[in-house]
Amino acid sequence: MQRRFLQYSLIFLCAFLVAPLAWAQEDEVTFNVNLSKEKLGVNERLRVEFKMNKDGDNFVPPDFEGFKVVMGPSQSISSSWINGKRSFSKSYSYILTPAKQGRFTIEQASIEISGETYKTVPKAVEVTPAVDNPNAPKTIDDVADESLHLVAEVSKSSPYLNEAVSVVYKLYISPNISVTNYRPIDNPKYNNFWSQDIPVTKYNTVNTTFKGKPYRSVVLKRMVLYPQKTGKLEIEPLSLEIYVDVPTNRRDFFGGRIYKQASKMVSAGKRLLNVRRLPEKGKPTNFGGAVGQFDFSVSTSKSSLNASESLQAKIEVSGKGNLKLFQLPEPELPSALEVYEPEFEEKVRTTSSGMEGKVSNNYTIVPSYKGKYPIPSISFSYFNPKTEKYHALESEEITLDVLQGPTDATSSIASNNGTPKFIVPTGKQFHFIKVTPNLSEIDTEFFFGSTRFYLFLISPLLLIPVAILVFKRRKAIASDVEGNRLKRADRLAKKYLSTAKKELGNKDHFYIALEKALHNYLKAKLKIVTSEFSKEKITVLLHDKDVDEDTVNGFIALLKNCEMARYSPFSEVQMQQDYDKASEVISKMDKQL
Repeated sequence: MQRRFLQYSLIFLCAFLVAPLAWAQEDEVTFNVNLSKEKLGVNERLRVEFKMNKDGDNFVPPDFEGFKVVMGPSQSISSSWINGKRSFSKSYSYILTPAKQGRFTIEQASIEISGETYKTVPKAVEVTPAVDNPNAPKTIDDVADESLHLVAEVSKSSPYLNEAVSVVYKLYISPNISVTNYRPIDNPKYNNFWSQDIPVTKYNTVNTTFKGKPYRSVVLKRMVLYPQKTGKLEIEPLSLEIYVDVPTNRRDFFGGRIYKQASKMVSAGKRLLNVRRLPEKGKPTNFGGAVGQFDFSVSTSKSSLNASESLQAKIEVSGKGNLKLFQLPEPELPSALEVYEPEFEEKVRTTSSGMEGKVSNNYTIVPSYKGKYPIPSISFSYFNPKTEKYHALESEEITLDVLQGPTDATSSIASNNGTPKFIVPTGKQFHFIKVTPNLSEIDTEFFFGSTRFYLFLISPLLLIPVAILVFKRRKAIASDVEGNRLKRADRLAKKYLSTAKKELGNKDHFYIALEKALHNYLKAKLKIVTSEFSKEKITVLLHDKDVDEDTVNGFIALLKNCEMARYSPFSEVQMQQDYDKASEVISKMDKQL
């Protein structure tokens, strides 16, 4: 009996000692990190799972230095009761891809559980060169990687300076997946290029092949570029985030395949153009930078008129090429013809192959004297990239016949060789002067002593104070150098911006006219050629001319607005603001130049 009592006492004592240990073990918190593999190739993926047996807050993952997170964190929670015992598990999972080869460490993660902070143990990972692993199951991201390719197709890799280059961005899509949407992440800036975006209004899918496999392709973006600098120029990459539906191996209740959405970043990669200089051999002396295929004409609205009447002379270039990027030739007219500043007219549209249309300068001409006046032949030259030769076009000489009006002593007529020749006319040079005037005597008795007599006598004395006031006023105006400069600058701004002002409310025509006005102003002031028309070059030139930073930034901002207006909505209020800003910038710049 005593022996049995001792046995029971021993069992009770053991149970009493072991129970607290079991309870302590049950309540112990665990927070661990599990890796899918500790050694992997640079082309493989790594799954990292942070797991705990109690719920916590404020989870802080490591930086994952040397890896790129392609998915995660994915959170999962499981809880169950078995034989009256609760089982709980919570985990955070990440999918990583190595950035390069080497040996890396998955650093500590931390979490707060029941008011205390717990951390995982760092784990080392070795990344080896790429491995062949055809039997490994592909994840959704693997399928998306293999099924999407963004390519920039360039029409010419070695264009000439100012020759059109077409860039088409195509997305190649495998038939295994479907694209739901996309958004641009990084748009190229096209430095050292004149660029024009060709809007894609409809996305048409075409069945094609890519690297020998069947694909579908769709054009997402089109650009036309005109290089403004020779040498090796880089086209920055276009990067997009594509949202796709990828099929999985799971089936729904009706047997249909279940799709899962994923996002994939794709980039077209950088493209390098080798821009060639225009050849010096055969280059005409009057070459102004025109590159393409053009026709040239000079015409007048009338060939005979009277003195003081006006006519219109049009110098027009039409065809296909860099129509917005060169200067039209100017006529050389006899001094007896009064010529006003030309009105520029542009009818140019930009397609995927480049600019085409026509540009012209319309001159208003007013003859002052009777006679025959020649408009000499005008020459226009351009470079044709297809023939790789320069071509020169000349207009026919036009003779203006002024029928009625005073005769100038140096009236010009056309000589046999087509150049103006000045002669002195004979005969009635002074026929307009009356040599037999009809004069009558003044009645001295009526005039002298009359009211008119005293008014005429006193009026010079009365005009002296008025003359003094006028003289002081003119002197004050002449001494106001700053005010005179501002007035001249305002008139100059209105002159260049007159066309843009007429197009207020019409976005496309307004910003085309505004951009042309800004370029024409620079041509007139800085005497620069078209090939230097990059924003960087303009900034350097203006700084060299001691134009202040705010004015330069305002001018460049206006040029950027003109470019953005081609593919962005602009309100009439914004157009008015840009017009006012352009007038202000030109006025300030003219004062400083």
